[in-house]
Amino acid sequence: MKKFFAILAVAACMTAVNAQAQTKEIAAAKSAVEKAQAAAENAKQNTKTATWLKYGEALVKAHDAPAGNAWVGMSAQELAVLAGGEKPQSESQVQLAGQTMTKQVYAAKNLYFNQNGQLAVIEVTQPAVENALDKAVEAYAKAAELDVKGQKTKDIKAALESINSKYTDEAYNAYTLGDLKKASVLFEKAVKAAGTAPLSAIDTNSIYNAGLTAWQSQDWSRAKGFFEDSFKYGYLNDGETYAKLADVADHLGDKALSKKYLEDGTAKFPENESLMIGLINYYISSGENTEELFNLFKKAQANEPNNASLYYVEGNARKKLGQNDEALAAYEKASQVNPNYEWGYIGKGIQLYDMAVDLQDKASQEMNDAKYMALMGEFEKTLKACIEPFEKAFELTKDNEIKANIAEYLKNACFRFRTEGDEYQAKYDKYNNFGK
Repeated sequence: MKKFFAILAVAACMTAVNAQAQTKEIAAAKSAVEKAQAAAENAKQNTKTATWLKYGEALVKAHDAPAGNAWVGMSAQELAVLAGGEKPQSESQVQLAGQTMTKQVYAAKNLYFNQNGQLAVIEVTQPAVENALDKAVEAYAKAAELDVKGQKTKDIKAALESINSKYTDEAYNAYTLGDLKKASVLFEKAVKAAGTAPLSAIDTNSIYNAGLTAWQSQDWSRAKGFFEDSFKYGYLNDGETYAKLADVADHLGDKALSKKYLEDGTAKFPENESLMIGLINYYISSGENTEELFNLFKKAQANEPNNASLYYVEGNARKKLGQNDEALAAYEKASQVNPNYEWGYIGKGIQLYDMAVDLQDKASQEMNDAKYMALMGEFEKTLKACIEPFEKAFELTKDNEIKANIAEYLKNACFRFRTEGDEYQAKYDKYNNFGK
């Protein structure tokens, strides 16, 4: 028993030592910043490029210190080897971004491991120096200003690129942790770091993401500025920038501008679902003629007659407006234009399946026997018709997740007809067992 307690005491002592080691590293990083800052504030030294380079470097190291040897993507086993024996104070299961993660709490950080055992998020809870990266950007900017001959330009650019990357990583961490406002601010800081001379780069991805996270947190004015910058720099994100600008304009009360963004965006990106849905909602709410939307599709189809996806998107628009026959015709056209385009068949299959469900619902509410039987006849005919396009799509697609979704539709449809013969029973068994 004494030996057992002795072992526990040694383990506790080692944990304390490891925690102290991490604390010492953070303290050393903080001390190095204080020393470098003193030099930067010294009139005899603050005119030297090297002084500001050293200050910037110390700030970046201070920013990194609380994370220790951890990096995103590493396994728990790797952390155990490289962490020098540092142990978490507690461990629990949490939900982040729709995933179950293991949260490990340390003195200065929280680590989140995904279900694959990989480190997904590093959350620093006790920074060695507040706003270290902000100050580092300023230090490197000052170093560049003093480096009139450009002898350290390469080093300063590399440092600013690294800071831009760190801000971006932290922004994604904040996003995963559900703090959208913080994520937007961090993306903005990434933009500033990239734009600082001599790097002077335009980080369009972070500009858009700063707007997106502001939009998600319903900060419409802030989102507007970043999306307008994205638009200015040509970062249109396959039409999503148009869609977001339209939505922001709508929330800010400018309906005319919202419509312009939607129509201009759809003309350039007719396959974008967000723009299509936005236009449908606009036409319905405003009472304007929805055929204007389909005129845009016709123009796009005339320009790209062999683009099957344009007909698929038209089918989706027709479906949302309750134009069932027109939707089926559009999906059929997509399959004719490109017989190997699975989405034309998927669209047709889903349309027929949904129409069958509607007929069944109507039949269940019908009190007249003759009308009930007529509706059930239409239901079975329509449900049976969805099987062929679904099977064609199942055959064509290489994506197992899509196959699984199609199999679910086919299983449900074939179940209805399994008593009609071995053919439907075999089909039901095939799709019911898919993936098992």
